[in-house]
Amino acid sequence: MSYKFIALDIDGTLTNDKKVITPRTKEALMKAQKMGKKVCLATGRHPHGVIPYAKELELEKYGGYLLCFNGGIVVEVTENGFKTVYSKELPNEFIPKVYEIVKNSNITVNTYTDDAIIANTKVNAYTNIEPEIIGLPFKPVKDFVKYVDFPINKLLLAGEPEEINKYEKILKYYLDGQVDVFKSTPFFLEVVPLGVSKGASLDPLLKSMCMTKDNLIACGDSFNDITMIGYAGLGVAMENGEEEVKKVANYIAPSNNDDGVGHVVEEFMLKDEIID
Repeated sequence: MSYKFIALDIDGTLTNDKKVITPRTKEALMKAQKMGKKVCLATGRHPHGVIPYAKELELEKYGGYLLCFNGGIVVEVTENGFKTVYSKELPNEFIPKVYEIVKNSNITVNTYTDDAIIANTKVNAYTNIEPEIIGLPFKPVKDFVKYVDFPINKLLLAGEPEEINKYEKILKYYLDGQVDVFKSTPFFLEVVPLGVSKGASLDPLLKSMCMTKDNLIACGDSFNDITMIGYAGLGVAMENGEEEVKKVANYIAPSNNDDGVGHVVEEFMLKDEIID
């Protein structure tokens, strides 16, 4: 099998627990790109939060991709900046619906502009995680529903895992068949346009490159990686991943702290090139 494209979750997969790409992993990915293989960073993050890793891996030089908002937007990284390949917006009519359902909770509701995270005024132990991860300023607003009158790709709900579990079930019940609702971590709940997922967004991207899922390796560790791991020709779960993720994978890689992605690239992309 010729693997020409690798999609990588970032946190807990591409990076170790210190949020760093290890030297072995970076070296393997750079070798793969020099051979003509393509790299896609697939994340729930805002594109702004992916730029440092894109630069480190020189995606602009090799024509890599960013799949952000869990597939809500896909961009090609070029030397002239980002080129949008695919974008799907969450209809604004769902903002008041979601907000009404969670208004009596202590959940922080977030969405994004190009340069800020917009949120309601609820604060919990998980409120500041997203601003720290993607490096955008946090802007709480009193009337979230009224303020968000611009196009968005997703809503992110942050809260205690027990409360997130509760409202995941409630939102799925009331909005079934209208939007997709899923956990990206035990404390983050994503509300995205119907049909949006990492796996679903990789399909049109591969077709635009005259590739199929058989050419794809997808690596991840968390719930929002399940669709792309299940879709890929080689679906890889990290040893540190959630058990539900490991169940859909056909290969378990070493952990993110043990050069797991580097191991996968060496084993399935670099050896493949040598054999060819």
